[in-house]
Amino acid sequence: MLIPSIDFTKTIGKINPDHHGSNSTIPFNGGAFTRDYNDLGFTFSRTHDWALWINGQRIIDTHFIFPLMHLDPTDPKNYFFTPTDDIIKKCIDSGSKVFYRLGTSIEHTGNKHYNTVVPDDFEKYAEVLAAIVRHYTKGWANGFTYDITHWEIWNEPDLGEAMWLGTAEEFAKLFAIVLKRLKDEFPNLQIGGPALCGPKEDYFKLLFAECDKLGVRPDFISWHCYTADPDFLIEQPKAMRDFLDAYGYKDTKLVINEWHYFPHSYGISDAQWNAPNIRQLAYNTDIGMGNIDSAVFNLAVLSGWQKTPLDIGCYYGASPNSLAYGYYNSDFARNKCYYSMKLFGDFVAKAVDMVESPSKLGKTYTIAGLSSDRKKGYLILSNYRSDDETLEVDLKGVPENSHIDVRILDANHDLAPVPFIWHDGRLTLTKTSRTSAAFFITVSL
Repeated sequence: MLIPSIDFTKTIGKINPDHHGSNSTIPFNGGAFTRDYNDLGFTFSRTHDWALWINGQRIIDTHFIFPLMHLDPTDPKNYFFTPTDDIIKKCIDSGSKVFYRLGTSIEHTGNKHYNTVVPDDFEKYAEVLAAIVRHYTKGWANGFTYDITHWEIWNEPDLGEAMWLGTAEEFAKLFAIVLKRLKDEFPNLQIGGPALCGPKEDYFKLLFAECDKLGVRPDFISWHCYTADPDFLIEQPKAMRDFLDAYGYKDTKLVINEWHYFPHSYGISDAQWNAPNIRQLAYNTDIGMGNIDSAVFNLAVLSGWQKTPLDIGCYYGASPNSLAYGYYNSDFARNKCYYSMKLFGDFVAKAVDMVESPSKLGKTYTIAGLSSDRKKGYLILSNYRSDDETLEVDLKGVPENSHIDVRILDANHDLAPVPFIWHDGRLTLTKTSRTSAAFFITVSL
């Protein structure tokens, strides 16, 4: 596969580091994950499901902070902030910005649900949420003046009873009332949501109609996607930008704040999914959730998003102990997804200006950038589910005597250096296995 015209002499915009967000943070007990999490370099950490990953602690979710809705929302004594204060501080101290999800974590509780109920009084519920925002941004109730800019109203109200027991129409009214209340007190913060299960235009129109009645607009809309098709995920921001612009919401930003590779979308039925052999396939082979296809998928998506209007992305890496969505294997060794996120974290920490490159050729996705002093160039090649044996890359603006470093992430290597051929402006790379693989290339200019 020949990839032409990676041109380090032509810049085409800025690298957006805010695509490199997550849904995880350092747990209370820290441990080895503290160092590992810091090394991943996430720009944002969304707080959704933290209450599930840090068992037994009353954190983040509204019903944990203000458990008795019949009490006075203006009285600080009725709030329980302490453990949430501590986990927020850990996140901020790690270097990640907080993306705070208001509402509740998902309820995997069978046929009965306790926290996804429709509030009896939407205005009072909005007052409670305003108090939470005030505590963390204005110091209310012995609180803080953190620079927490993004506040999301709810999560996946379209999922069903596990996330919302009411109708879509009821949620749209709640959303608009909360949005107006928060924007009235906090006009400079980014308030939006509601983290739909997909880019559902009809549902967003329902929300917007209620918002328009109250004369308020969300600062951002958010949605989620789980798939094994990088292109499906990469194409969504452009489609949603067109939708918002046509609707008149040209200043409303785009956020995809749960996304992950999901082999379920590759021909595995719901009935098959729970069969032991399929579960083994999903977790323990190359197509598995934490293995090489998943890792290279991550890099393909993150690379592709850089040339879209997406504002923020948050990967659904959650508990460090989760085999499906975390960063470790069953033996607590770092999995391939960990290394993919470390690779991209290194890229956005070093690359400032984006340079001209094809977004995709065949099954290879590319993104390239320059350091702030323009003395180094960086390139990621993500060869996803391809039987290519070699990749040839034409590099413009790279001197023949350039110092070049090439690292590979594949089934057999975790960002290990590999040999290459560099001659007459062309870099030739050889894959070490006939599976997905990614290369991280650094050149001196």
